[in-house]
Amino acid sequence: MTEDFSHLPAAEQALAAGIVGDQPTVQRRAMAKAITLLESTRPDHRLRADALLNALLPHTGRAFRLGISGVPGVGKSTFIEALGLYLIGRGHRVAVLAVDPSSSVSGGSILGDKTRMEQLSVQPNAYIRPSPSSGTLGGVAEKTREAMLVAEAAGYDVVIIETVGVGQSETAVSGMTDMFCLLQLPNAGDDLQAIKKGVMELADLVVINKADIDPNAATRARAQITSALRLLGMHQYHGGGHDPHHGHGGDLLWQPQVIQLSALKVTGLDDFWTAVTRFRELQTASGRLDQRRQQQSLSWMWERIEAGLRARFRAHPDVRGHLADTTEQVREGRLAASVAARRLLDLLN
Repeated sequence: MTEDFSHLPAAEQALAAGIVGDQPTVQRRAMAKAITLLESTRPDHRLRADALLNALLPHTGRAFRLGISGVPGVGKSTFIEALGLYLIGRGHRVAVLAVDPSSSVSGGSILGDKTRMEQLSVQPNAYIRPSPSSGTLGGVAEKTREAMLVAEAAGYDVVIIETVGVGQSETAVSGMTDMFCLLQLPNAGDDLQAIKKGVMELADLVVINKADIDPNAATRARAQITSALRLLGMHQYHGGGHDPHHGHGGDLLWQPQVIQLSALKVTGLDDFWTAVTRFRELQTASGRLDQRRQQQSLSWMWERIEAGLRARFRAHPDVRGHLADTTEQVREGRLAASVAARRLLDLLN
């Protein structure tokens, strides 16, 4: 059945039809053009992109969204390439997207993924796309979310979101995926203080990569991180503020797990995907998968509203006229920060 995109302008009709179509070459070209349009900051492009995104929305939501994080050097690219090839071998179509908030400062490490994932990037059933450097995590995360919807509309059934593992990017990736996986090195268990508690609380699955280098260290790390996750889970449960997608007993509740593997040796991927599949089954059966996505969509909406209000505030002519002087008064201690904020906000009226 031919999709009806007749309500769109001709250019967007062609893009939408190409994305949901079944011609690989046309589809990849349409995806690239659509994501470039979504990344544009021009107001006229944004209007076109919004119309395209809404038209594609009914075709999204059927993929499993997997977040991967870990400190630089943990082997994320090697792991994602090995996992991508493994999944393609099992009949999946895999899209890899990157959240890279550091790229505006350092030039970005993630942008090399297409060259680092040499085998995966040439697979017809794989699609790799780095995020643009927009200087703000919120902006990068927004573009990654929208690129994810394009990939889902194109029929990619596993979407992997990768983060460089610095700053707040883990929280952003956890907030746009169905499952958040944290990669650790074998010696991580020797000093659990090095593992940020906040990141551990986000993890649905902890993967000890490079386990082949020092099997004893990897086993110790697994035991210690498992214990730490259990303590975190008990603390969250008794405190009454635990994340609803993490389980604390019951047949349909997921307990965060720790597994060992070697992406370089391509061992342990069966165990990893078995755990992911089990997580998905439990989350779907309990209704938590849908609930998590609904909460993420609403959070994304409010995040974008707040970002839009900040941008409009700074662009307001009266605010621009008074901002420098007011800022200086606050800096010199001549005006209270709260008073300054109210005065500037009043200028919007």
